[in-house]
Amino acid sequence: MHQGGEQSKAQQAALALAALGVVYGDIGTSPLYTMKEVFSGNHPIPLTPDNVLGILSLIVWALIVIVSIKYVVFIMRADNRGEGGIMALIALALHDAKGNPKRERAIMLVGLLGAGMFYGDGMVTPAISVLSALEGLDVATPAFRPYVIPMTLLVLFALFFFQRRGTASVGALFGPVMLLWFGTLATLGVVSLSSNPQVLYALNPLYGLRFLFANPGLAIVAMGAVVLSITGAEALYADMGHFGSRPIRQAWFSFVIPSLILNYFGQGALLLADPDSASNPFYHLAPDWALLPLVVLSTAATVIASQAVISGAFSVTRQAMQLGFVPRFDVKFTSEKEQGQIYLPGVNWGLFLAVVVLVLGFQSTNNLAGAYGIAVTGDMVITSTLAIVVAARGWGWGWGRAVALFSCFLVIELTFLYANILKIPDGGWFPLMIGSLVFVLMSTWKRGGQLLSSRTSGEAIELDMFIDALLISEPVRVEGTAVFLTSRNDRVPNSMLHNLMHNKVLHERVLVVSVEVFDVPYVPEIDRVDIQKLKGNFYRLNVQYGFKDDPNIPQALALCAEQELVIDMMSTSFFLGRATLVPRIGSEMAYWREKLFIFLFRNSSSATSFYKIPSNRVVELGTQVVL
Repeated sequence: MHQGGEQSKAQQAALALAALGVVYGDIGTSPLYTMKEVFSGNHPIPLTPDNVLGILSLIVWALIVIVSIKYVVFIMRADNRGEGGIMALIALALHDAKGNPKRERAIMLVGLLGAGMFYGDGMVTPAISVLSALEGLDVATPAFRPYVIPMTLLVLFALFFFQRRGTASVGALFGPVMLLWFGTLATLGVVSLSSNPQVLYALNPLYGLRFLFANPGLAIVAMGAVVLSITGAEALYADMGHFGSRPIRQAWFSFVIPSLILNYFGQGALLLADPDSASNPFYHLAPDWALLPLVVLSTAATVIASQAVISGAFSVTRQAMQLGFVPRFDVKFTSEKEQGQIYLPGVNWGLFLAVVVLVLGFQSTNNLAGAYGIAVTGDMVITSTLAIVVAARGWGWGWGRAVALFSCFLVIELTFLYANILKIPDGGWFPLMIGSLVFVLMSTWKRGGQLLSSRTSGEAIELDMFIDALLISEPVRVEGTAVFLTSRNDRVPNSMLHNLMHNKVLHERVLVVSVEVFDVPYVPEIDRVDIQKLKGNFYRLNVQYGFKDDPNIPQALALCAEQELVIDMMSTSFFLGRATLVPRIGSEMAYWREKLFIFLFRNSSSATSFYKIPSNRVVELGTQVVL
């Protein structure tokens, strides 16, 4: 018994170390640029003792209230069968709003806007993180200044190039490297703090409140930079499915937040002792001999932070595909053991292109800081809004209690958001543009899919009636099994009608198969396939997946043997409908959105590759659909 307990503790410690490497890279690298942006950014505030203590107090209490209380204590309770993240939260909120179409639509729109902000954040994070690390070379000697941008682009290219190999090979290094990173943060902070310990007065929240009320105009500008200290808080929730909530909480309270606070206070102590260090207070904490090793360690930490964000973008895109919010992308699995380790080439190189544009366009972390905060705060506001629905309905709190709690967080987050709206001309327009673009794409694909489904199913014949009529004058039946994929298995697939029209035959066994994705992460294999035997050797199959499952129709059909339906793949043909879409003026969707949907539809990955169907067993039959 004692041994089992020890093993459990060892496992928890290992998971906490792994979480340290994957979850906390983004928030862990924020000391590189937060204090620098406050006191020497594009809108610096005067460097006075009162201002330094006020800023430190705001940073500490933002970490405590938003990260520790909101995310670690409350938001991580909103798990969808162990999974977290914006898509899981949307699924939970939609489940709790069932039966109320207006609320469902509002939740979906708000959630899609949050997903758009997530992608905006995912583009800015690698750019600002890696650039901020390599700007340490400029602190070492101005001679390195011309090489900062080229080296940043080189590091970023290597990062995105190696995504196709997956994180499994280097993932084991993430935890120890970040352990060294946070240890370095704490050490640098303690050394500096020991020479000027009076900055610890800033632990008192009154210093932060006094700063806000004494300088309202200045305070709003400062809040736009303070929010940089809590970037990456969403990762705690998004990566919950990989590690579980307990190791993430353990790593946060035992190591991450103490290291962050010590480093911020160390930077504050340095600023009071040497105001000239405001140009880059993080790197000025280090002695000269340690500067270049610190740049190397910082670059490694920022690459890890970027890796986590990129992997998160892959995961969210895959979940969005399953829930019908984005077109099918080519998905490659990079690990034979870990289902969650995936690579999406289209998403990867799209992100890389956006990151290159950001680095070349903004040139410095001071300029990029304006683009960073608005995506983060927008995402936080949307998370709190969706959490109100989940807490009120899913947790049984009732609307009063849920609104009362999350309104406290929303007041702070809306203040952060307002402060960052003021930075729109300085770069905040970029993530807003990306978020809006992703929102339009996702909402258009979802609405277009619903429209296409209603068009095809509205003209379809009921399957049971069709089989009855077919048996009266039965066509020629040939050997083998025919699988007809359709969105609704109670209707006759268009591909079946076209096959009968052109080939005048039916296979001796016919399977009408539909795929249903539920708002849960995974569906157990025992519940994967629901089979209903019909007349004339017809079968109706419903294949069920969660939004994190990997769809594989041949594997699902192999499971039918357990229900006495044995399917030989070598004698099975798959019939797929290939629709040609035609836009129509005066439809339920705007004409330009119809054209956009048709473009996305034509360029999406084929059902053959998405469902892992052997291409040499597929027959495609075309049809024309007027939207």
